[in-house]
Amino acid sequence: MAKPDSCGLGPAFQVIGGKWKALILWQVHREPRRFGELKRLIPEISEKMLIQTLREMEASGLVHREVFHQVPPRVEYSATRLGASLDEALAPLANWGTKYAKRLEATQDR
Repeated sequence: MAKPDSCGLGPAFQVIGGKWKALILWQVHREPRRFGELKRLIPEISEKMLIQTLREMEASGLVHREVFHQVPPRVEYSATRLGASLDEALAPLANWGTKYAKRLEATQDR
């Protein structure tokens, strides 16, 4: 009997699971982002959830957190190589989702 993780989706979803990680990854893969920028780019996420999700992503090696020691202090988040490779792997899924959303719209317009 095959294990649930044998196809690779189990480990992938353990890392990217949750509502916000893919969206955050997409934002930081394009260019480094400050916390306030991420909050503005994803207004639906609470500050607490953004902090928690960024910490989880940093712990799993998807995001790099760089602290600039200046006044006022500045922190930027960027995708690591691992995070960038995951973002690239998610691109076909995003394309599928776009097509599916259009399909749903078409069926609702009938």
